[in-house]
Amino acid sequence: MSGSITSAATASNNAATASTRLGGDLNTFLTLLTTQLQNQDPTDPLDTNQMTNQLVQFASVEQQIAMNQNLGSLLSLQQSAQLTAAAPMIGRRIEVTSDHVALQNGSAEIRLPAAGTATTADITVMDANGRTIRTQSVPLGSTATSWTWDGKNQTGTRQNDGSYSVAVAGRTANGEAATVSYTVRGTLTGAERTGSGLTLNMGAVTLGFDSLRSILPES
Repeated sequence: MSGSITSAATASNNAATASTRLGGDLNTFLTLLTTQLQNQDPTDPLDTNQMTNQLVQFASVEQQIAMNQNLGSLLSLQQSAQLTAAAPMIGRRIEVTSDHVALQNGSAEIRLPAAGTATTADITVMDANGRTIRTQSVPLGSTATSWTWDGKNQTGTRQNDGSYSVAVAGRTANGEAATVSYTVRGTLTGAERTGSGLTLNMGAVTLGFDSLRSILPES
């Protein structure tokens, strides 16, 4: 589920608060209306059309609040269903769209497309401080290929398992810049519900459920 979706809990709480406020406003309005009707001037009675319009407006707002409450319930059910669906995936290799790779057991994999406009992919791996720790130029083949990072930096020092940002820039045969679409692979280690929906944990990398592209066959 996209992080951009409002959490079910927040939507439900907001709807409940709005419903309570509306109930208080409606009771106040009815009290004032009853008092006004009891004390109105018989020669200049209250405009019934205006009264009806105000009651219709309250009813319309109440329907919208009820709709928001139902939407919050649906979002909660959807997140629960996604969490249940994710459970059998724990421990499986997955492929996702992400600008981070998870170094797990000293290895991380980037999936590269077949050669098109771009014939070479320049891969840059950076640490949490944005420092470049590894670069590699990989020729693109006639079919999709993978580049596996062995967890070592440019000087051959092995890095700790964790989350590392990655950038992939394509180059044409003439050395011109070209766009390259890539994915990353790793082992799914967990899934949980958060304020923004369902998230997947691939080692130290946290991803939205909508970033999942495939579940790889078991070897």
